[in-house]
Amino acid sequence: MSALPERPDADKLFGVYIHWPFCAQKCPYCDFNSHVRFGGWDEPRFLNAYLRELDTVKARVGNQEVYSIFFGGGTPSLMQPATVAAILDHIAKLWPVQPGAEITIEANPNSVEADRFAGYRTAGVNRVSIGVQALRDDELKRLGRLHSVTEARTAIDIARRTFDRFTFDLIYARPGQTINAWRTELAEALSMGSEHLSLYQLTIEPDTPFAELHARGKLIIPDSDRALELYALTQDMTAAAGLPAYEISNHARPGQESRHNLLYWRYGAYAGIGPGAHGRLVLPDGNRIATATERNPERWAEQVETAGHGFTEETKLSPDEQADEMLLMGLRLTEGIDLDAMARRFGFAPAAAEIAHLQKMSLIEIMNAERPDPDHIRACVGPGISPAAATPYTPRQPTIRAVGQGRFVLNELVRRLSLKTEPVAVPINTTATLRT
Repeated sequence: MSALPERPDADKLFGVYIHWPFCAQKCPYCDFNSHVRFGGWDEPRFLNAYLRELDTVKARVGNQEVYSIFFGGGTPSLMQPATVAAILDHIAKLWPVQPGAEITIEANPNSVEADRFAGYRTAGVNRVSIGVQALRDDELKRLGRLHSVTEARTAIDIARRTFDRFTFDLIYARPGQTINAWRTELAEALSMGSEHLSLYQLTIEPDTPFAELHARGKLIIPDSDRALELYALTQDMTAAAGLPAYEISNHARPGQESRHNLLYWRYGAYAGIGPGAHGRLVLPDGNRIATATERNPERWAEQVETAGHGFTEETKLSPDEQADEMLLMGLRLTEGIDLDAMARRFGFAPAAAEIAHLQKMSLIEIMNAERPDPDHIRACVGPGISPAAATPYTPRQPTIRAVGQGRFVLNELVRRLSLKTEPVAVPINTTATLRT
């Protein structure tokens, strides 16, 4: 498995996300782009469309080195192993894939079969993410899941035997869930041997069956104070078990973090392939574009067959927009966001005064601070040397992270940090676009 990248190099990373849009059943809390087709789907047709859209992306971005590949959905474990193998082989023909690159597939327990998992492993998949969601049968039924706890445990056992690494998801802050009930359930999860867990608080997403029930008062989830208690318990128990949080909802033994998700959160580039996929591509001219594809699977396939891709949006991102996205993603991480990397990339960073203000409000934490005052910068020039003639000195920017309530108001933190920025001196031979 390739080593975790240093954050300053994250802008050089490139990943591929493949979205498989089909599910056996739509869960009532889910707002992902997933579709049920009781009559099945034309898998060879979709395979050809995936390969063609990959060709189009290669023509746009040129040579890259693939750091990670992720099959998400939907339920990608409904794909035939031969389909996964064909996609991976095609990616390897288009771009060099790093030795030991992380290749993940999502799976639902009810679609797990030992032979199918073995087929994915033979195809090149080395990590599986299993959507368990709960370890109580009655709660699984309430969440609209098709599997039982026994099936979930069996799927985890098969994953442990088959893949280099595995992870599974749980949802907490469910209706009526008590602190003690979650403590017991989480302890069971931690005893199941995974070195990575994704633990999500239940959120009510618009336009879902749960949203309608919630609006009618028929679905009541824990209030904000109880949700915060559940969150704090989650952090304490996972840390004590050696799986501390490295992102708001993701926990891992050090070195077992999801490389692909870190690529997102560290603001690397990635191709989003398939119906409803989003991507962030860096073009050969240095411009970064946001892409989105047609959400309806059949319309997406038809568009790819006609135009070579299913993109419905291709938006060039300004330096301001990129900086906002970089802040929003990076503030999710326990390691924080390296504002020095932002300064090198864009030529500006959040103002020191605003950072200090948010720190006083206990919303962010400054993890290091090496921003010399102007007198110190002038002193560094040296006696008898004109500051204008000297090599520009670039003060080190801090690393910051969201803490406390700040973890739950990331959009507001980004808004505050974006409104007040200051230019940062750019060393000679380094290009950056300054905010005007």
